[in-house]
Amino acid sequence: MKSEDISRRSFLKRAFAVSAATAIPSFWIPSKAHAGVPFVSANDKVRIAFIGIGNRGGEIAKELYKTGLCEVVALCDVDMGAAHTQKLISMFPKVPRFKDFRQMFDQMADKIDAVTVGVPDHAHFPITIEAMAHGKHVYVEKPMARTFQEIELMMKAEKKYGVVTQMGNQGHSEANYFQFKAWKEAGLIKDVTAITAHMNSPRRWHKWNPNMMHMPMGEAIPDTLDWDTWLCARPFHEYNHDYHLGQWRCWYDFGMGALGDWGAHIIDTAHEFLELGLPTEVNPLYLKDHNPFFFPMSSRILFKFPERKDMPAVDITWYDGLDNIPAVPAEYGVSEIDPNVPTVAGGKLQAMKLNPGKEIYTKTLTFKGGSHGSTLSVIPDQIAKDLNPTLPEYQKSPSNHYANFLLACQGKEKTRSPFSVAGPLSQVFCLGVLAQRMNRKIVFDRDQKKIVNDPVLNEMLIGEMPRKGWEQYYNI
Repeated sequence: MKSEDISRRSFLKRAFAVSAATAIPSFWIPSKAHAGVPFVSANDKVRIAFIGIGNRGGEIAKELYKTGLCEVVALCDVDMGAAHTQKLISMFPKVPRFKDFRQMFDQMADKIDAVTVGVPDHAHFPITIEAMAHGKHVYVEKPMARTFQEIELMMKAEKKYGVVTQMGNQGHSEANYFQFKAWKEAGLIKDVTAITAHMNSPRRWHKWNPNMMHMPMGEAIPDTLDWDTWLCARPFHEYNHDYHLGQWRCWYDFGMGALGDWGAHIIDTAHEFLELGLPTEVNPLYLKDHNPFFFPMSSRILFKFPERKDMPAVDITWYDGLDNIPAVPAEYGVSEIDPNVPTVAGGKLQAMKLNPGKEIYTKTLTFKGGSHGSTLSVIPDQIAKDLNPTLPEYQKSPSNHYANFLLACQGKEKTRSPFSVAGPLSQVFCLGVLAQRMNRKIVFDRDQKKIVNDPVLNEMLIGEMPRKGWEQYYNI
């Protein structure tokens, strides 16, 4: 059966309509999956389906299974015959397998409580919307989606369907989350005016030719790969190996570059607890080897956030690229890699002159920190030593990010990175990537959620029209 037939059938069963008032797809769904989906019984394991089971998706699946809180009921991946999916398949040899997530929901929706979405960025949105419309709790790898409007719809769907949601920025359940919260509430972190965020490690596209004149030429599709479903709603591209197996992150058409990949691990706590919301300006200050196809070799992007409540305006400057390392304060000390930072593409992060992290500048103090759950410290050392006896204590995390999601599905906890929190953060990255892609300054109206200085960029908040057979996910 053709994928568009599956898609139409699946959604016609729910009589897809459009809600003009909220600009969100309005589904008819069975009474079991209404707004305010019931939690899984506290004594039962969460019946979970893993969508995307190779590479990062496989790592997510194994971490969730390791909690002992879930029962694996389905595996879904567009390339079930590939080497990178075999490890997880071998762990669950009797579990039903699917190449197309729509077929999985058609056949097994009543046997699934929750799903993971560990697939390329461009595919997050349709899979997540399909799952939520069926009343399924959703764990989605960061960033939430590829376009500003997709994230807007996902946040509204979270409210509409009443499901548990979690974005996979693991640091939101580790020490930095609780430390930042406690230090902010105690008044130690206050009057923040500037943040420098940096990820200067090598990226996949750094060896590519920025003078390329077109996207890669088509190649034979591997026999085991369902390329049509891999593309999801994106305009058709002929298969090329440089789109697959993590290479998708390099292309504006599919991924979110270094900012989308690492931003959520570096500025997430500052964004939440400083209540930054959306910026008023995004300015690409430096883009080395800018081209229309893949991300620059180096980028420096300025995000300006306005005053909020009693807090001053904040500038966040993002740096990536090997030759684009920001200056750090005098007496900065050593830049170390937190040993708790997860592996990157199957290997440990390589130590750099300045490792992924941030510096936070207030009117009185300066803090430095790493990525993920890495804790902050005050610099220079002498001020830190003077403050040490009075530093606010903070609680130990009651659960890691994966257990937090499953416990929330059981009604025992609330997720720490639900779409309502992770959505605006991910939209910041969408605006940054848009400024990066077009090499143009963005002036943004936070209330209207519109780009007011550039009509073309404003239209790009929504993105291209979806492919035939996928319109219903975006039909606004």
